Amino acid sequence: MAVPIVHLVTDRRLAPDLPARVAAALAGIPPGTVAVHLREKDLTGAALLALARSLVTVCRARGQRLLVNDRLDIALAAGADGVHLPSAGLPPAEARRLLGPAALVGVSCHGLADVRRARDGGASFATFGPVHETPSKRAYGAPVGLAALREAAALGLPLVALGGVDPSNAPEAFAAGARGVAAIRAWLAAGDPAAAVRELLAAARAARVSG
Repeated sequence: MAVPIVHLVTDRRLAPDLPARVAAALAGIPPGTVAVHLREKDLTGAALLALARSLVTVCRARGQRLLVNDRLDIALAAGADGVHLPSAGLPPAEARRLLGPAALVGVSCHGLADVRRARDGGASFATFGPVHETPSKRAYGAPVGLAALREAAALGLPLVALGGVDPSNAPEAFAAGARGVAAIRAWLAAGDPAAAVRELLAAARAARVSG
């Protein structure tokens, strides 16, 4: 399965009605280009499963993918398209064995060693960052920057740039070798979330043309 170009990470503190927000963000977007990452760590298992099932319905109706962050059990129960794992979490090969060969298995990476482990472990892709300063990623330390992204991309595993990425700086991430970009505020806080997604896709197209 090809790695989607745009990865939309959820945060229901910014948009309490996530199914409605996801539906709005995916309206008119070309199929297969977006992965929605369900990342709501404070929810109980039952609540997370109910939300995952709602989002699977929305994503499938629009030809996009749903990944569940950290919770392989929820991904399995909801019939999600894959899972996104922490760098020190379940090995990607084990997740793939349970989810099937077509599943998308991502890993959060913050440095070269993380990317090598994810690549050698059979991950489909890795998020890499934080590339820029962003409130949601301050716990991971200073931004890694575009030079680190470029170096990590050379290892061959498809990378999704994460951390402070928006339509204004997404072209730089693609130019540095990212195969995709991940966003939280860029789509959740946007007046028109579908327009924000289209702008991120346009950045990818522009980078490929200029490259």
